Amino acid sequence: MADLKLQFACGSYDRIEPLRDGTVRADGIHLDVVTIDDPRELFDRLMARDEFDLAEMSSAEHFAMTSRDESPFIALPVFTSRCYRHSFMCVNAKAGIKTPKDLEGRRIGVPLYSMSAAIWCRGLLRDDYGLDLSSVTWVEGSMDHPGSHGAPKEHTLTKPTRIETNLSDRSLSELLASGEIDATIGALMPTNFGVDKNILRLFPDFRTFERDYYIRTGVHPIMHLVVIRKKIYEREPWIARSLFDAFGRAKRKALDRMFYTGAPKTMLPFLHAEVEETRAIFGDDPWPDGVAANRKTLDCAVRYMLEDGLIETAPDLAKVFAEVDRQ
Repeated sequence: MADLKLQFACGSYDRIEPLRDGTVRADGIHLDVVTIDDPRELFDRLMARDEFDLAEMSSAEHFAMTSRDESPFIALPVFTSRCYRHSFMCVNAKAGIKTPKDLEGRRIGVPLYSMSAAIWCRGLLRDDYGLDLSSVTWVEGSMDHPGSHGAPKEHTLTKPTRIETNLSDRSLSELLASGEIDATIGALMPTNFGVDKNILRLFPDFRTFERDYYIRTGVHPIMHLVVIRKKIYEREPWIARSLFDAFGRAKRKALDRMFYTGAPKTMLPFLHAEVEETRAIFGDDPWPDGVAANRKTLDCAVRYMLEDGLIETAPDLAKVFAEVDRQ
């Protein structure tokens, strides 16, 4: 019997490469891996047309659609993108923002209020610094060019929130440099960070804060996961377990390659020091898959979405994810 052919779209990650080059194969499946490195382009294409069988997807968007029983997807608890977000909060040097609390009442640029990265930024600001974000005006737009950040589906928020659209002929990065907005958060750094002296990080020593955040909370923020079209999953439910196992083997190969001490596999001069610190903090699997291993992070993400007014009720994780691991 011929393998089932499926097309998978994802960023060009080390943990995906073994699936792309064929050194790891999913049992019973011929996986055609398509590389798209702009997440917003990928998400918009996935939602706009029946283009991919499975794909990397915004965790927040999938949670939101599932909570409204509108998602055309079922997810695998495979997390293609995770990132701590302290380092992605920037301020205008002349805005008088010295501490996180100074962000209250400000105009803050964000590519999308609903994006996963922004949700994590706002959540940690509330949890760790007691910010009342109800007084903030959010300015949505692209970080690196005038106009919008992709074409995501719009949703009605469950609480009053001040959101403006950047209708100027400049990017959020340019507005931050000129002082027309006070700060930016999200998945991207301002394009002129490190060049324009008016743009600074809110947390200059972000590494210390991010390390402490994990040690205190056990949370490793999830940005993206893998979704399968429900119509395919319902027809071929066995593929979820086969794919989950294959993603796990591919990740293990990437970790083994990164952990190899004979000669660095990437052009990072201090890679071995990074590896040693990572293993000391996270153990041998700094990127765990599965619902059970990520329950604390998943519950935190859902709580943050509820606090932001992005969802009215918490999604049932049994509907969010295919059951491939013990919970």
